[in-house]
Amino acid sequence: MSRIQKIIQKALLKPDLVTLLDQAPNVVGSMSYDRWGLNPNTQRTGLALGKILYDYYFRTQAYGLENIPASGRVLIIGNHSGHTPIDGILIGVAMSTNPHGPRIPRAMVERLFPRLPYLGNLVTAVGGVVGEVKNCHDMLLNEEAVMVFPEGARGTGKGYAKRYQLQRFGQGFMHLAMETNTPIIPVGVVGCEEALPMYGNLSGLARMLSVPYIPVTTPLPLPYKVHIHFGEPMTFDGPITSESQVSSNVELVRQRIESLLDKGQLMRQAGKSA
Repeated sequence: MSRIQKIIQKALLKPDLVTLLDQAPNVVGSMSYDRWGLNPNTQRTGLALGKILYDYYFRTQAYGLENIPASGRVLIIGNHSGHTPIDGILIGVAMSTNPHGPRIPRAMVERLFPRLPYLGNLVTAVGGVVGEVKNCHDMLLNEEAVMVFPEGARGTGKGYAKRYQLQRFGQGFMHLAMETNTPIIPVGVVGCEEALPMYGNLSGLARMLSVPYIPVTTPLPLPYKVHIHFGEPMTFDGPITSESQVSSNVELVRQRIESLLDKGQLMRQAGKSA
């Protein structure tokens, strides 16, 4: 661990939180990395910084943390909220500091991120993994908690006018859930759509840079309060008999996430968020 990492962790991670984090399932090799590039020290440093955003900037409240299994394979399936995947960071902080049993989630990320200089290595070191089927399959067999946003860039790039309107879900996560007998925890994130509004897309520049979109947005994220609702586990037995069966199961997950989003928005309307 570098001197800077030690300073950050000592300043921002309270001793009781460090004790909790030590309980999280995690297997690394002799070089202090796991096979997908996670480095626990870098992950904890990222968590220490992310917790500032979680606690003080977005004043995040998480509900249903008791639904997340303390060990064993699990798929965390959520809506994408906002043009930048801060929702994944906030979900990761909630899971890593879960008093019912901390988990270090592995996030399936767009192929773009690992290719970016410096940032790519950082994304990998804190738990991001290229969103390929084999990576996800192998991590589930390794009993990991894997975070997937089935909307992909369709969700982050949909624009503010379509906030909280779920976009088309990819079906790969359901194939994996049924093939590996993995429970699914649906997640609804409310608040990031307002914190990270996307009013337009510089599509021509995006094409030149080979990125999905370049948002027209505020200079900095707005300090909206964020609610994260973790639903009860959903299980789908295999084997897969048809694609229509997979599609039906995906729709059930989608409907559950919609209900969690409705719940979060009703709480906000009732005055429970600032």
